[in-house]
Amino acid sequence: MTTTYDPNDSKYLDEGDLREEMDRVYDLCHGCRLCFKFCTSFPTLFDFIDQHDDQDSKKMTPAQQDQVVDECFNCKLCYVNCPYIPEQHEWDLDFPRLMLRAQQVRHANGDKTMRQKMTDQALGRTDLSGAMGSAMSGVANKLVGEPNSAPRKLMEKATGISAERILDPYAKQRFSTWFKKRPVYDIALSDKQGDAILFPTCLVEYTNTGIGKDFVKVAERNKIQCSLPEGEVCCGAPFLHEGDVKQFRKQGTKNVKVLAEAIRAQQEDGVVDPSVVVTQPTCGYVLKKDYVDYLEGDAKADAELVAEHTYDTSEYLMKVHKAKDTSLDTNFANDVPEKVTYHAPCHLRAQNIGLKSRDLIKLTGTKPQVVAECSGIDGTWGLREQNVEIARGVAKKMVRAMDKNEKAGAEGIVGDCSLANGGIELETGTTPQHPLQFLARAYGIPEED
Repeated sequence: MTTTYDPNDSKYLDEGDLREEMDRVYDLCHGCRLCFKFCTSFPTLFDFIDQHDDQDSKKMTPAQQDQVVDECFNCKLCYVNCPYIPEQHEWDLDFPRLMLRAQQVRHANGDKTMRQKMTDQALGRTDLSGAMGSAMSGVANKLVGEPNSAPRKLMEKATGISAERILDPYAKQRFSTWFKKRPVYDIALSDKQGDAILFPTCLVEYTNTGIGKDFVKVAERNKIQCSLPEGEVCCGAPFLHEGDVKQFRKQGTKNVKVLAEAIRAQQEDGVVDPSVVVTQPTCGYVLKKDYVDYLEGDAKADAELVAEHTYDTSEYLMKVHKAKDTSLDTNFANDVPEKVTYHAPCHLRAQNIGLKSRDLIKLTGTKPQVVAECSGIDGTWGLREQNVEIARGVAKKMVRAMDKNEKAGAEGIVGDCSLANGGIELETGTTPQHPLQFLARAYGIPEED
């Protein structure tokens, strides 16, 4: 048995070794039970072990072990709450990364149906689908825009992407195109409060372009210079979560090379703290954590540099606001609701940076009512047709908390994750705003088509 989370370890893809490690971890989790509330993986695990009088985890079948893996959507909250994590306890327990290892062994062994492989490709090739969708946005949006429509049901059969899910429409103009065409905004060196290297993510590049536009406008209002390096691609999270490490590494190697070069170029120009600013929590987690784990050689060195300089959008703006010599403009032209619901996404909470978005929107005068319950999306897991029933069950706690806030006077919902926001809209009928959108409207910056 090898307790390893290193994908380069010689035993990492050994299925027999993996099964023994799963026995060990499952037994420890069964004895602790602290994480029973986060997802169905743990109750399922406990039920499988409890059915034996001696509660021996080794009596679980491979199929039962794999069911626990299938029900894990890698929200990572069990890791955040676990008292037995690596470097803090001798048990060296990292349940989310064990689940990723299991997915990667399955992928390496070819243990997937043709339908699963098709779904993996449909969800993984975000740059391809995004470029095509934006180029044909009029037709594409009519076809995929309405949940449970005939085209969406056909799409579900072909790709495995749930017809129930709300999918964001493709933008006619990609974010990077908008950024290149806009007037150059030069800030005097003496006035500059920061330098933001944008990593918009595929979700902002092709669909939620307004989030990227609002960040740029909010940043420039606060004398922060924005740049967008050529050559960025999707962070590769869908590939990682479905076990395709080879494709994930390809995506990662491209991104860290581009971003590391941008960081070093700014350092050479005398920028003290070049900052890579990421608009989506899952992608931010990948840049901060996953690239360092999975990339090798020069790419790993680049990944470490990028991770050191990467921030979530709200994390970055609050850093500027709290710094000794800089601060955000807090003169807001527009009224804001007295109270709003703020949804804290799992992959942002997993970064252990605190509730920076809550603090950011609080500057406008609103009173954020925090909901820290999972939407059941977590990357692309909740978009898969076979996971929707479990995912919507997981989201019920979130919905109850949001309903309670609404009854207490909260108007509207603010959330950082576009995928989670789609789940929120499906469950509540309310379309959330990204914190940057909320801040921009409070400033009086009009929404741009």
